[in-house]
Amino acid sequence: MSKSCKVEQLFNQSIEVKQACIEQGFQPLYRISEYITQSIQNGGKIMLCGNGGSAADAQHLAAEMLVRLRPMNNREGVAAITLAQDTSTVTACGNDFGYDVLYERVLRSLGKSGDCLIGITTSGNSKNVILAMKAAKELNIKVFGFLGCGGGEALKYCDEVFIVPSNDTGRIQEAHITAGHALMENIEDQLIETGYLNLQDQQ
Repeated sequence: MSKSCKVEQLFNQSIEVKQACIEQGFQPLYRISEYITQSIQNGGKIMLCGNGGSAADAQHLAAEMLVRLRPMNNREGVAAITLAQDTSTVTACGNDFGYDVLYERVLRSLGKSGDCLIGITTSGNSKNVILAMKAAKELNIKVFGFLGCGGGEALKYCDEVFIVPSNDTGRIQEAHITAGHALMENIEDQLIETGYLNLQDQQ
């Protein structure tokens, strides 16, 4: 197979997975957006976590809410944070206690009742994400999963889930970030429509 054919094949596979997402529907995403909107309006925050590419997605989506998601919506920041934190926190926890407990430890330190956790795991079986989900349930924090591969063990700990119908890590991640953008745009729209967020003059 030529390089150009391989690239085209990957694009087609990505399109097929996203089409499968459309066919299964997006009601879970709408419900998640409503939960998170209410949480923000009540003084809560969004916490996100994942590993590898999913850690990057968690950081990416937190930044979209903290800074600006869409150029035409110049507004105040929305409380969102990735549990990966900085390299000192990550490596200290990995060295002293192990990476499996990293997200649980940070969540227990920063999370409070009424917050929301979005755990992103393509397999649904990432131990550190699942431990954070378990801790969140104990603290009355709503748990939402962005999952793949049928959902895995994480399904047991989530209040709502968006599952990408694929077992291909790359294609799952591509659908996750699309869904993440859609989720955050929906939350932003609701916060603006209800008057919680005020649009400012463009700078």
